[in-house]
Amino acid sequence: MDENLKKQLDQIGDLVDSKIEKAFHAAKDNANGEIEASLKSEISNLTNSYNEKFEAATKRMDAIEMESKKTFSGATTKSFKAAIEESLKNGSIDAMLKGNSNAARFEVKADMTMAADYTGVVAGETVVPNIKFDPSRSTHIRTLLPIGSTDAQTIRFPKESGYADNAAATAQGSTLGQSDFDITATSVNVEKIGTYMRLTEEMLADTPQLTSYLSARVPGKVLSAEDNEILNGDGSSPNLDGLFTDGAAFSAGSFALAIESANEFDVLTVALNQLNLSNYQADTILLNPTDFHKIVLLKSTANEYLRNQIIQGVQPAIMGVPIVLSTAVTAGKFLVGNLSLATQLWIRDGLGIEFSREDSTNFRDGFVTVRAQERVALTNYAPNAIVQGTFSTAKAALETA
Repeated sequence: MDENLKKQLDQIGDLVDSKIEKAFHAAKDNANGEIEASLKSEISNLTNSYNEKFEAATKRMDAIEMESKKTFSGATTKSFKAAIEESLKNGSIDAMLKGNSNAARFEVKADMTMAADYTGVVAGETVVPNIKFDPSRSTHIRTLLPIGSTDAQTIRFPKESGYADNAAATAQGSTLGQSDFDITATSVNVEKIGTYMRLTEEMLADTPQLTSYLSARVPGKVLSAEDNEILNGDGSSPNLDGLFTDGAAFSAGSFALAIESANEFDVLTVALNQLNLSNYQADTILLNPTDFHKIVLLKSTANEYLRNQIIQGVQPAIMGVPIVLSTAVTAGKFLVGNLSLATQLWIRDGLGIEFSREDSTNFRDGFVTVRAQERVALTNYAPNAIVQGTFSTAKAALETA
């Protein structure tokens, strides 16, 4: 309520109280208890005046309250910058600019936000302890092969390089056919596969999860390089002799130009036949995931999926031979093999990861070298136990003319 109005009401109230008190005393003095007419009129006028001013004050307070509600409901959030701009626009420093004043003052009321008013990391944050990364291959090619250990630099093995077979039914008294064979000593060298990186001492000391991250991440990358060598190495040192390099090429044989609308499933079936004709029983079909899923989507002429011939339980297979998926296999290529007989991986030094300051100027510069490496060899004993090729070429060889 306005202070001046409140003061006026208080004054009127005091006058009314004094007149009533005077009337009370006058009534006591008057035996008949009658109040003078002039006094009654004066009290009535004062009471009416008080009521009028009180009613006016009440209306004024109601108007102020309504205006406050309108202002509050229409309020919008302002940044500190926006509030200053609005004050300047409303002429808060016009007097100073015109020379009528040597100073200007205005109030700015602005809502604060973290985006507008915080600089740097002010609020708390939670740091997840482990470094996140895309996984390495879940299956590495070495898991599909027999593995041996060695303490030598060279692996040598005798290998049949020729056989003249003249075994035959022979009449009594006749000379048996003579057979012979050739054995060739074949050797492969142990090769090194690895990588390294240099990190500052501060990185290792101030990042608690870094050591465990490197121990998990770097070996996976080395094994991926090993996958590529096992499959595609050209046999020229320091490369391994890869399975695709040594394996027998796909041959359509009696199925050449005999299959209408030849597809990937047809190619793998003919490859299994080729392996069987060499007296091997396939134990692995190795495919890129994209080629496998193409096969899963194959349909018959009746628009029915053929996948029931492929997926048997959890492990996909064709004619009982497990299909192994690996991104190490180039899309568009395939390998069918009896890998338990065809090849062997030899390990001279197992895959390990080492940290050392003894490298170049590490000690002086405050670096640590991280090295991951292995020494391995691959011996392909029976190339005919492997059939490899590309789907496009193989399908063309099978397709009817």
